[in-house]
Amino acid sequence: MSRIISYSTADQAHIVAFLGAGDSLSADQRDHLAAMRESAQAHQLRLERQDIDWGLTVPDALDHLIAGHADSTAEYAANAYYTALQHIIDANASDPADLGSYSKPSTFFGLLDDELRRLGVDADLLPHGYLFAGPPDGIPFRLPHPMDGSPDFGRLPLAKAKPAADAYRRVLDRIDPDLTYDVRVLIDMLDEEHDNWIWARERLDWYTQDTLFFSIKG
Repeated sequence: MSRIISYSTADQAHIVAFLGAGDSLSADQRDHLAAMRESAQAHQLRLERQDIDWGLTVPDALDHLIAGHADSTAEYAANAYYTALQHIIDANASDPADLGSYSKPSTFFGLLDDELRRLGVDADLLPHGYLFAGPPDGIPFRLPHPMDGSPDFGRLPLAKAKPAADAYRRVLDRIDPDLTYDVRVLIDMLDEEHDNWIWARERLDWYTQDTLFFSIKG
């Protein structure tokens, strides 16, 4: 089954601030939380229509994360926690866009990493590293990883979007032709997100987004 990689931008600190916040949320955060709970409940209803039972509902998982723990012993609780975290990200991020659909994205981008590494691209700019980087930094408690690897997260500081795009562009004419299209997709996405980031930083005094988040589902 194919997995879809989508992306959006957000302020990582705004997302982490919800995790373990408990009753200390600001009025604005409570408004965001209400939207998260609504989307989490809608997600849970979709799961139930598919007869999917993780042993922990998405709304309950969201409440656990806000309370500051992810310690359910249900076999598939990690799926619920990761899904709830995605709702926290979505409520604080730009509208998502799809990067693409891949049958085995971890394998594919691992091979792409090998090719780019061979051509001299720095390790911290290799795509598998950021596409599968995991949840945001700074979560104040352990978050279990889904056993089946879905959903999953990635993240890249927006400050690295242009360096990554430039690094790929420099070696594009030497990349295995079977990989060229996918590298161009990455370059176009990174260029656009960098340009949007620069535009917003220069013109919007309230703008604090600093991270490109990736979501891998399917």
